[in-house]
Amino acid sequence: MKSDIQIAQETKLEKITNVAQSIGITEEDLIPYGKYMAKVPIDLIRDENIKQNKLILVTAITPTKAGIGKTTVSIGLALGLNKIGKKAVVALREPSLGPCFGMKGGAAGGGYAQVLPMENINLHFTGDFHAITTAHNMISALLDNYIYQNRHNGAALKEVLWKRVLDINDRSLRFIVTGLGGNTNGVPAERGFDITPASEIMAILCLASDLNDLRRRIDNILLGYRFDGTPLFVKDLNIGGAITVLLKDALNPNLVQTTEQTPAFVHGGPFANIAHGCNTVLATRMALTYGEYVITEAGFGADLGAEKFFNIKCRKSGLEPCLTILVATAQGLKMHGGVTIEEIKKPNLEGLKRGFDNLDKHIENMQSFGQTVLVAFNRYASDTDDEIELLIDHCKQKGVKCIVNNAFAEGGEGAIELANAVVDTIEQTPSAPLQFTYLDSDPIQKKIEMVAKHIYGAGSVTFSNKAKKMLKHIEEMNISHYPICIAKTQYSFSADAKAYGVAKGFELVINDLVINNGAEFIVAIAGDIMRMPGLPKTPQANFIDIIDGKVVGLS
Repeated sequence: MKSDIQIAQETKLEKITNVAQSIGITEEDLIPYGKYMAKVPIDLIRDENIKQNKLILVTAITPTKAGIGKTTVSIGLALGLNKIGKKAVVALREPSLGPCFGMKGGAAGGGYAQVLPMENINLHFTGDFHAITTAHNMISALLDNYIYQNRHNGAALKEVLWKRVLDINDRSLRFIVTGLGGNTNGVPAERGFDITPASEIMAILCLASDLNDLRRRIDNILLGYRFDGTPLFVKDLNIGGAITVLLKDALNPNLVQTTEQTPAFVHGGPFANIAHGCNTVLATRMALTYGEYVITEAGFGADLGAEKFFNIKCRKSGLEPCLTILVATAQGLKMHGGVTIEEIKKPNLEGLKRGFDNLDKHIENMQSFGQTVLVAFNRYASDTDDEIELLIDHCKQKGVKCIVNNAFAEGGEGAIELANAVVDTIEQTPSAPLQFTYLDSDPIQKKIEMVAKHIYGAGSVTFSNKAKKMLKHIEEMNISHYPICIAKTQYSFSADAKAYGVAKGFELVINDLVINNGAEFIVAIAGDIMRMPGLPKTPQANFIDIIDGKVVGLS
C-alpha cells in the first residue's frame, strides 16, 4: 500500500472556499491561508444549531508503541457518515512539531482517512503554535524584565513559576540557567522549558469562549510569589492586552478538508499526558454549528484524554457527547496481554484475550460518565478473522457493539458499517446526561484521589512535600473549585510506563501541583512524567526531507 504522504500528495484537493460552502460558510466569511486552508471567525458560531446537532467522542484503549489510530478512525467515521448521506464534520487537534520530528512523523490520520494538506497541517499550518509559543515567551521576557528592573527595590519575586516553551523535543532545555554574563544580562536564575502543547497559553486558547474570555484568562495567569507571599499575576504587569494581541488570529478555528473533501476543523493541540488533550471548545462549537454529526477526539487512552474531556472540557463548556467510540487494535490488545512488540503481528488468540482486561476497564470508565460506548476495531493488514471474531464476541458479552473499521485502506467505504452503527446507536440508546467523577466543591486532594482510584485503579495516592505546599497555596487562593488535570505516562493506567494491561492497587505519587489559574485547572504531576519530552535514539527527523520539491518522511 502507498505511504500516507503519497496518498496525501496524490489526492486532488478542493478549494477551501468550496469546502466551506458545502456546509453553509460563504467565501466572504473566510480568512484564507492560501487555496486549501482558512480560518473561520468565531462570530459565526450559533448556539441554536449546537443544541440540535450530535457530538461524538472518539477515544481509545491504553496506547502502545504499536499505535492505535484514533485520528484515522475519527476521520474515517466522518467519511463514512457522509457516504450514508449524513452531514458530518470532524474536529481535531493540531499536530505538534515535537512528535512529528521525534517519534510519530505526523498526526493527520493515515491511509485514505487523512486531513489535508497533510504537510502543512503537520508543519507550520496557520501559525497557531508559533503564536502560542511567542505569546508564552513574551510573558517570560516581560517577567524577567520586571525582576531585573525591580531587583533592588524590594519588589522582586521569591519564587518564579512561569517557564518558557518551545515546540521541539529537547531534553537539554528542561533545566537551564539564565541571566549569566554580567549585570546587564539579567538576574542569574534557574529556569526551564516545557513543550508548547504543555503551555498554559495552549490550554487557555483551547478553553476560551471568546476574545474577552481569552483576555480575562491571560490576565489571571499566576507567574510567581513575592517575598511577602502574595501572588503575582499577568494583570499585575499590565501586559494582558499585549499578549492577547499576539493570539487574536490564533483564536479563530482552522478549516481544512479530508481525503474525501469532508470539512475538518483542526485547532489547538494540548497533549493528554501532560495537559488536557482536547481541541479547542471554539472549534468543536463551530463544527456543531455546521455539522449534523460532529466527531472529535481526545488524546491518548480514555483514562487521560477522555477523562479530561468530560471532567474539564465538558464541565466548563456545557458540551455533551451522545456517544463515545473506543478504538482498539489487535496489536495493542496483544501487547496489553503480555505479547512482545516483536510478536504482536503474529496470530495469538490467548495474548489477545488477556488484553481484553484493558479494553474492559476503559469501557467501564466511559460508562461511569453515563456514556453509551461503541468499540471500533481499527483493522491492520496482519489481523486475522479469528482475532476479530474473538473481540466481537467478547464485546457482545459485555453488552457493547464492536464494529470493524477499514477506513485506513478503503476511506469512507471502509467506514460505512461503523457509520450506520453510530447512527443506529445514537437513535436507539444515546448517552445519558454526563456524570462527572468529582464535584466542583470537592477539595483538590479528593479530586485527584477520585480520578486515581476510580479511573486508574490506584490503591492509594501520596503527595510529596512540594505538592502539599502547593495544596496550601491553592486553598489560600480560594481556587479549590478548579478541576484537576493529572499528568502521567500514557502507556499505563499507573505512573509506571511498563505496567501494561490493567494495573491495580498501586500507589500513585503526586510530585508537584501546577496552578493554571488562567486555564482554571490544577495540573498534578504524577510519577516521573516530563513536560519537555526528549528525542529517541533515531528521531523521525532523520527521514524527513524534500526531494524534487516534495516533502518525504511525514506519515
